[in-house]
Amino acid sequence: MAKKNRTKTSANAADRENQPGEVGPRQPCPCGSGKRYKACHGAPGGGQVFVKRPFEGLPSECDVVALRELVPAATAPLPLRGEYADRVVKLCTLLPMAAPALVRDSGEIWLGLQVQHNFGDPARDLGAVLLEALAAEAGAGMVGLTAPPGPGPRLQDLVADGELAVEVHEGFDYWVADMDADSELAQALEQAEGAAAPTARLAGVDAAYWTRMGAKEHLRWVMPEPEDALLAALARLHVSGDDVIVPDARFVGMFRAHGLLTPVWDLPVGTGPEPLEDAAAAFKTTLDAALADTSDLTTEQRSARNGLANRQVTIR
Repeated sequence: MAKKNRTKTSANAADRENQPGEVGPRQPCPCGSGKRYKACHGAPGGGQVFVKRPFEGLPSECDVVALRELVPAATAPLPLRGEYADRVVKLCTLLPMAAPALVRDSGEIWLGLQVQHNFGDPARDLGAVLLEALAAEAGAGMVGLTAPPGPGPRLQDLVADGELAVEVHEGFDYWVADMDADSELAQALEQAEGAAAPTARLAGVDAAYWTRMGAKEHLRWVMPEPEDALLAALARLHVSGDDVIVPDARFVGMFRAHGLLTPVWDLPVGTGPEPLEDAAAAFKTTLDAALADTSDLTTEQRSARNGLANRQVTIR
């Protein structure tokens, strides 16, 4: 009897994994944590079914994903729409003590991306935090969520159209650029600075970031194309030998975050971001041509695609 029940349970789990919009227990959690759903939001008390691509429709979606998952220190002005159009909001990767938002003495709002509320939909979480901050008085300080936000506007519903002007910083001095750091903030700043890997955003293409982690250098590029189409295009380039960004670089795989794929290249030590500018622009042209190719994959290309789909790398 027990064996029969286990078989039925496994069949039900497989059925769930095959249902559009459903998340099976063994699949990656849509929150972007890198864990399986059953060990993250699918665990007891972990919440409900989640939005697979929460930032879809947001201006600069790929950069928002990068700033949430990859980039240590960066900011971008966040223009709002409607009744909030006159409010000054700055989108930040990380705030002191991982605060969800800060309402400063000037009334300016800083909204932190690198906060894991785990309430199911990061875009709704951020929208709820932003609304709390907009309703707070100037100088209110830290604002955040202590319970699931419930129905309401998502970040996409509050932000005006237009690409974000992302500025990558060498460290977290922007926290204290216009204020004196007290002892607690100075300690938080020191800890954060020690964990920040040198990072630069390429200017010629969207959402591509060079970084140096220890002695290694990488290019990590968040791409908006649907996964199936992107994997097929990358497979074509891999077989033709056109998946190399710069000489001696190596395409090592990709990771998934918030419904998007991020290809990753290992770079020769000493490359730096500057030589990647022209190379990345040229690669984008080659990739666009591969994406436009709708012919059937060859046997070799199908094999490469299967290999790429299983070549997962860690985010950090």
